[in-house]
Amino acid sequence: MRIAVVGTGYVGLVAGTCFAESGNDVICVDIDEGKIATLNQGKVPIYEPGLEEMIRRNVADRRLSFTTEIAPAVRKAEVIFIAVGTPQKQTGRANLEYVRATARSIAKAMNGRKIIVTKSTVPVGTSDEIRAIIKSGTKYSFAVLSNPEFMKEGAAVEDFMKPDRVVLGGDDFKAIEKLKELYEPFVRTGNPITVMDARSAEMCKYAANAILATKISFINEVARLCEKMGADIGEVRRAISLDRRIGPYFIFPGTGYGGSCFPKDVRAMIGMGGKEVEMPLLRAVEKVNEKQKRLLVDKVTRFFGANLSGKTFAVWGLAFKPRTDDMRDAPAITVINALLKAGAKVQAFDPEAMREARRFFGERIRYAEHNYDALDGAAALLILTEWNEFRRPDFGRMKQLLKNPVIFDGRNIYDPTDLPKLGFKYFPIGRKHA
Repeated sequence: MRIAVVGTGYVGLVAGTCFAESGNDVICVDIDEGKIATLNQGKVPIYEPGLEEMIRRNVADRRLSFTTEIAPAVRKAEVIFIAVGTPQKQTGRANLEYVRATARSIAKAMNGRKIIVTKSTVPVGTSDEIRAIIKSGTKYSFAVLSNPEFMKEGAAVEDFMKPDRVVLGGDDFKAIEKLKELYEPFVRTGNPITVMDARSAEMCKYAANAILATKISFINEVARLCEKMGADIGEVRRAISLDRRIGPYFIFPGTGYGGSCFPKDVRAMIGMGGKEVEMPLLRAVEKVNEKQKRLLVDKVTRFFGANLSGKTFAVWGLAFKPRTDDMRDAPAITVINALLKAGAKVQAFDPEAMREARRFFGERIRYAEHNYDALDGAAALLILTEWNEFRRPDFGRMKQLLKNPVIFDGRNIYDPTDLPKLGFKYFPIGRKHA
């Protein structure tokens, strides 16, 4: 099948590459000339495990190409995916400027019947708007479908190649069947392709992210209560996760959620509700999350005092989660800015997000070449991302490097009974500690 994917961000780049991997001819389009030049050199502007190797293989096999020219890509394609960014406005609503511009460009370039598929996360009703824009700009027949993505950063390739489900929204039977044919190689194990109307499909992505964000904020709030009452959130989490109605996923306490999806989509749903449907639950989810991001700083200032001048703190982990370099809405931004505001210095390390961190902090912090380098002379260590390489460190070496053997663990990756035995002051989230 001949496919065009407009937008080479996380969604578009992974989708286009995975479609090529299953034997389709794919052209990825982006207006960012620098990004396209980078991709044509075989380099990937984002970190996603397995993606770079897959891109190189499919480019070499001539199934995947990159361009800044949308018109030729549209003319060659049977199916056109819109995967451009939908950044958040100040109101919390999604900005559809790039979606609308893409729809106009597609309409202008069409040379026959096309299937246009919205892959971007867009507000309910966007498919109708795209249909109206294209209808006003072309004489050719077309179908507009909604196909929201459910990929996790850090596991996006695997999620796309082996999806839990594929959601297709629309009322054009022939177009739906074409999309089913396209996705058939990815659901051979029997996972469903679910067909519904476009508005319901558009709502699916928001609802999925909102309920996951709710679970995170819920367990974080329970963790704070556990600290107050002398309970252990680790034991509580294990017990409630055995309930099949709850399950073990997304109930790990920490410093709050971040990334490109949860914060933006929760705010977008609140924005969609407006004054008519106020969404009090999601407003509370967001409020809990913002408060949680400051929890580790509160622990630091309770231990060291409110004035942190003259003290240096080590930070392990800058990305909002492991296996990505994404720092959008990452708790590390809130934590580090608060430490700097209190007069502290920060020495930070992340396996993948160091370059990205410079966009947020510039030269206001020191960037360590190795995780142990960040500890040298620091008053304490703060752990903000649960990278695997942080889970089994050399505690003896850490104790020698730190000025004080103090660890504030924002991801509960260590055993609260072991660290005190090794001579550390250890402050986890919602757990008993010495």
